[in-house]
Amino acid sequence: MGVVLALDEGTTSARAIVFDREGNVRGIGQFEFPQYYPRPGWVEHNPEEIWEAQIKAIKVAVENAKVSPEEVVAIGITNQRETTIIWDKNGRPLYNAIVWQCRRTAEMIEEIKREYGELIKEKTGLVPDAYFSASKIKWLLDNVPGLREKANKGEVYFGTVDTFLIYRLTGEHVTDYSNASRTMLFNIKRLEWDEELLEIFKIPESILPEVKNSSEIYGYTKILGKEVPVSGDAGDQQAALFGQAAFEEGMVKATYGTGNFILVNTGKKILYSDNLLTTIAWGLNGKVTYALEGSVFITGAAVQWLRDGIKIISSASETEELAQKLESNEGVYFVPAFVGLGAPYWDQFARGLIIGITRGTGREHLARATLEAIAYLTRDVVEEMEKLIEIKELRVDGGATANNFLMQFQADILGKRVIRPAVRETTALGAAYLAGLAVDFWKDLEEITALWKSERIFEPRMDEAMRNKLYRGWKEAVKRALGWAKVVE
Repeated sequence: MGVVLALDEGTTSARAIVFDREGNVRGIGQFEFPQYYPRPGWVEHNPEEIWEAQIKAIKVAVENAKVSPEEVVAIGITNQRETTIIWDKNGRPLYNAIVWQCRRTAEMIEEIKREYGELIKEKTGLVPDAYFSASKIKWLLDNVPGLREKANKGEVYFGTVDTFLIYRLTGEHVTDYSNASRTMLFNIKRLEWDEELLEIFKIPESILPEVKNSSEIYGYTKILGKEVPVSGDAGDQQAALFGQAAFEEGMVKATYGTGNFILVNTGKKILYSDNLLTTIAWGLNGKVTYALEGSVFITGAAVQWLRDGIKIISSASETEELAQKLESNEGVYFVPAFVGLGAPYWDQFARGLIIGITRGTGREHLARATLEAIAYLTRDVVEEMEKLIEIKELRVDGGATANNFLMQFQADILGKRVIRPAVRETTALGAAYLAGLAVDFWKDLEEITALWKSERIFEPRMDEAMRNKLYRGWKEAVKRALGWAKVVE
């Protein structure tokens, strides 16, 4: 019968999921790996620990699925994007991975942005930010002893995490259009690495991977003891859009993870927004589909902070019960700008803020304010998208979508219906679909569309006056968080 294995390499854990032909989950393996914070604002991973976690996850997923390695027809990969790794020809990392959340290159980017901001936006669709790979690569080449010399001799390889995993699995140095479009070095119109941008960042083209479709055979691996094609690759948010079967222009998905990522399919059109990113959703058969994206850096991570930082909850699920104990937020707002604010604010100097506290404020208020913040930040992005394209509904996925309070509040504050799919593992599912399409396990997009089913639809229930009042309060709270790191320098 056959199954497809998806590797879902995230920011805090490596997962592997086995899917059958109906798109059902047959088995999951998941292992966390450590986060390293060498200095304030710096975030790193050890690539070897990512690899070890991913291998363990594969083993457990296949065991849990109760399938033999012979039944695995293809492997798809989806990954935390922008995170930057440099390794040698043996696949040995030459420094820790610099994670997408890392702010070490913020000042470097501010300088580059002043001179080249419009050029970068025009060519890559991206707002210049330390978030993307380009400045991270430059930092590595400038700061790791001997690395620039090796790079100039063609002795090192750069890749985002997908490229690193594919190299380890197959020996091929490749990436797909979606991941390439997140480096801030890829020309999304000409679909090639951009010489002018490489010159600005002083990066030799020889270290960059070959860019391919999101669905094609990149190489073969014997990781399961037999030869299996690695044939799907997409950045995690683009993979989730694909897994949600959002193949039509104007279809939107929001993934609720460490951060929130909202993408709208814009088809063959490259739409530019002042405050959103223009990105490549995927490449199929040499043709690319574009998307607009709003990246919210901290959402689920704010719930983790309630649990691990200030320890007012013991599990993320507790927030739902706490939030429901209150009739309203009673004027308490939480802006979780731990690493600055992404779309639509793009302020890397914003910092977290809790406002409206009174003597009567308790942990219920903080829990509710945290969940509401996730919904407000998502609305901020959807409002920007609606300036350019009509949006009717929001398809959602990710861990926090299990929280019914959050999903209902999201529908209420948007004034649009929110649809939770039957299979919530849409990121991994997208990678599986891309891998399966390349080997004819699934025939076409129509077949995949027919497999998508909703589990629950949340209709908006809040009246417009209340919706606007709450949102006005949120906007006022955000104003007070902007630029705070500069104030206290």
